[in-house]
Amino acid sequence: MPPISLLIKPASGACQYRCKYCFYADVMNNRSVPNYGSMTFETLESLVKRAMLYAEGSVAFAFQGGEPTLAGLDFYRELIRLEKKHNRGLQVFNSIQTNGGLIDDEWAEFLAENRFLVGLSLDGCKNLHDQYRKDAQGNGTYDRTLETAERFQRHGAEFNILCVVNDDVASHPTETYEAIRRFKYLQFIPCIDDFDLKERLFSPSPENYGRFLIETFRLYLRDIQNGEYVSVRAFDNYVQMLKGRRPESCSMTGRCTCYFVIEGNGDVYPCDFYVLDKWKLGNIAFDDFRTMLKSKKAQEFVSTSVYMHPDCRVCRHYSLCRGGCRRDREPFDEMNRPGKSRYCESYRMFFEACGEDLRNLARLIR
Repeated sequence: MPPISLLIKPASGACQYRCKYCFYADVMNNRSVPNYGSMTFETLESLVKRAMLYAEGSVAFAFQGGEPTLAGLDFYRELIRLEKKHNRGLQVFNSIQTNGGLIDDEWAEFLAENRFLVGLSLDGCKNLHDQYRKDAQGNGTYDRTLETAERFQRHGAEFNILCVVNDDVASHPTETYEAIRRFKYLQFIPCIDDFDLKERLFSPSPENYGRFLIETFRLYLRDIQNGEYVSVRAFDNYVQMLKGRRPESCSMTGRCTCYFVIEGNGDVYPCDFYVLDKWKLGNIAFDDFRTMLKSKKAQEFVSTSVYMHPDCRVCRHYSLCRGGCRRDREPFDEMNRPGKSRYCESYRMFFEACGEDLRNLARLIR
């Protein structure tokens, strides 16, 4: 069996913040049970035990939400205990994606001591972040997030910054990059609008996102040339691909896989964007990963992502673009085939403007 990566939602979609563009709020509104509640220790033990039995080499537990710290610190202490109890010689990796609002010194010390890789959500500078990332009282959360970043640094917790690129962020690439480059490890993820796709509320226009990629890459390249490397996940992946290696980001592989998302009640799904009734694969209390992976529903999820749009077949950028994330290829057509990525023009702009610099960079890096 291969290594296994699990994405776990220990507090389901619960969150103390009310970010206006939250994609998971839309997911919850499109299923029969919006919130599955907090994960019990019994369910946690089932998933840890099954993962340890299934995996070879390594197992990765990634915690998201909602807001996963709402599960409480004792939940993660129990996780560490169960990992030690059921481990049979595997490498274990733990990570957590948080808005940072509940992180105090005790949390930061625990995450550092147990070597969690932490993703901290921060959308660039204060005015951009606070426009959409608000708490339940409607207040901006930027200052609190910066306090959390500083707390992680004091305690030596390893963390990166996740910046959601909505249309306003996309319109300010330089201001955004310069505000967070000091944290050294950055992810930029385009904002997703609701499933109904009737109108674009928060996601960047293709033109804006293309310009954002171009300007951000030029800043990234500037820093490399100045000996001040700042990791930007997407660009690092493109360099890896140009060197003949597989990208670690699933949205850049050209097809979906089942990486197992586990909701608070133990229900299992193939992708964070599709935690919907239609795609439920089973429940961790009753079903093993091998059976779920071989299920008809899992195979359908993978196979429907494989279709290549006719325009992609003749595109000279396809070897790097790979058609983009399935979620950005919604809606599917009447034959259940994904469309062309809504960011097709964005990537064309980027590769035409920066492709040669990317290739030169790949040749220079050992």
